[in-house]
Amino acid sequence: MATLTIAAAQFAPADDPVANLDTVRAAAVDAAARGADLLVTPEYTSYFTVDIDDRFVAAAQPLDGPFVSGLRDVARETGIALVVGVAESADTPERFRNTLVAVLPTGELAATYRKVHLYDAFGSRESDRIESGDPEQLPVFELGGLRIGLETCYDLRFPEVTRRLAAPELGAVDVVVLPAEWVRGPGKEHHWRTLLTARAIENTVWVVGVGQTPPIGVGGSVVLDPSGVAVASAGATPGTLTATVDTAVTDAVRRVNPSLSLRRYDVTLRAQPGGPEQL
Repeated sequence: MATLTIAAAQFAPADDPVANLDTVRAAAVDAAARGADLLVTPEYTSYFTVDIDDRFVAAAQPLDGPFVSGLRDVARETGIALVVGVAESADTPERFRNTLVAVLPTGELAATYRKVHLYDAFGSRESDRIESGDPEQLPVFELGGLRIGLETCYDLRFPEVTRRLAAPELGAVDVVVLPAEWVRGPGKEHHWRTLLTARAIENTVWVVGVGQTPPIGVGGSVVLDPSGVAVASAGATPGTLTATVDTAVTDAVRRVNPSLSLRRYDVTLRAQPGGPEQL
């Protein structure tokens, strides 16, 4: 059995990577003081504006650039791991990547995840500027004896993403962390919490959803146990919550609800008409 204390810092990133790095540093210092082993921050932590346009492309940085290098320094300084959303430079001109980076307390880059399901919904068009990630990615890293899987925002609406991470023959994760910029709108808070809860229940895993706060995001960060119970949650204001993940709870839930071992279907890749393969 193993435990891991996770902190989720929700805030609204600015269009200033230096200021955003300072926000992450302050949150990491606070999280470390609370005994956290891991800090998770929202999607687009490194840079955000209302419109995904050329400014994002110009602000994007490579993974060896100053923002991620700064994250590695923060991890070493505070002694905790980080999962942070960044705008990463892409190979394709006029595009960038929507990327999560996982940094260990040593400063080592443990995992990256480039968002697969781009947010072409509810009037938005991420695919106009963002280069989609490889759908065969299986972004998992280990920390404190637990396996942690990564996904981003709109991925939440595709249950097979979490299923791949949780399946014993694939990711076999104990925890799924999901940074987001879940845009406000009619019913959107309900969608966010309902889908996060469903992913926890159907996969019997811990789920950590971390959102941007208003004026654009809904906030609503939450840590859910494998039965879908919220053990820590936040409203719409900036702040940090903490919760301890315990694999003994996972084992107890899975003895009662062995849904992963009883499933009869696998998840396979499919080709999208006129576009790249997606899950």
